[in-house]
Amino acid sequence: MPKLKTNRGAAKRFMRTAGGRFKRAQSHFNHILTKKSPKRKRHLRPSSLVNAADQAAVKKMLPYR
Repeated sequence: MPKLKTNRGAAKRFMRTAGGRFKRAQSHFNHILTKKSPKRKRHLRPSSLVNAADQAAVKKMLPYR
């Protein structure tokens, strides 16, 4: 079998946790931050886990993670 390629976009967005799940950052926190309230920006800060429904898709994109 040939080697599988890692999806580079996914590699930059997701990190594997010790339990085997994937960690992701919240969206809408990169630019146009001036119009967003401090409360909204604070709630966008913490990372969360990828939904169980999307777990298989992310796993396929990151075969060696």
